[in-house]
Amino acid sequence: MKDITIENFEDDVLKQSQQTPVLVDFWATWCGPCRTLGPILEKLEADYKGRFILAKVDSDRERELSQAFGVRSIPTVILMKGGQPVDGFVGALPEGQIRKFLDKHVPGEDALASEEEQDEAGALLAEGDREGAIEKLGEALAVDPSNDVARFDYVKLLAESEMVAEARRALEPVRDKISGHVTDQRLVALDLYVGAHEAVAALPSEDKLVAAIAADPRDFAARLGLAQQHWVRGEPAAAMDALLEIIRRDRNWNDGIARRTYVAILELLNVRAKPAAAAAPDAQAGKLITNAPAPTVQQDPLIPEYRRKLSMSLF
Repeated sequence: MKDITIENFEDDVLKQSQQTPVLVDFWATWCGPCRTLGPILEKLEADYKGRFILAKVDSDRERELSQAFGVRSIPTVILMKGGQPVDGFVGALPEGQIRKFLDKHVPGEDALASEEEQDEAGALLAEGDREGAIEKLGEALAVDPSNDVARFDYVKLLAESEMVAEARRALEPVRDKISGHVTDQRLVALDLYVGAHEAVAALPSEDKLVAAIAADPRDFAARLGLAQQHWVRGEPAAAMDALLEIIRRDRNWNDGIARRTYVAILELLNVRAKPAAAAAPDAQAGKLITNAPAPTVQQDPLIPEYRRKLSMSLF
């Protein structure tokens, strides 16, 4: 539990909620329901073992914070995630109802354990231990099969390690997110990336593909194969240049595979960013939040350049 003031609000609530959900309890010493609710929240913080952090705001002493969140009666409890308020309730609810409230937003024990394995995989990869990272990501998925971030990293590492059949098998559990009604664009891109690795194994050499294109500039199959070879070798710019020639000549060829592959390359160039925060439950609650610095997301310089090239080729 942390006592929150205007001075430590940014560090202990805004920044902290980027990593772990923070439950902010607005209370006062004279408030009877607050005295009932407080011990319940403290008990739940212990029971949830670090899956959320309880932050207490004395609404009498911290009037600016109370006003910023539009607090009109106490106790008021607001859940912060990703630097933004995402949900809340007013009044001293029973423990069972608060558990249901928390379970909608706080990661479960399996999810938390999976994230820890995922973090260990990242550390191993940074040390150059690709095999160890693959093993840890596999363990993360075994603990929590719904961890799509770990699945993405796992499949990509498998493909890059020439374990293409394993990569394809690891993608199958999320097939509905690739070709279903509601798709995840990162997984769609990853599916095409694994497909490129599969295709490259049966392709002619680069010299033969270049010769085929020289003999027939409309040999789009050869151009696509050349692009896939470049992509698999870690040459995204060369891959997109080859795809642009198909798009400029016939953007609809083979069900638009050139454009879809091009977009997939751009998607995989993106550094993973945090999901957009949900809207605040009260318009007043956004005042302090919007003044906080937004997290910086690094972007590959190829992304804006090749987005422009794609846009120009389509018009």
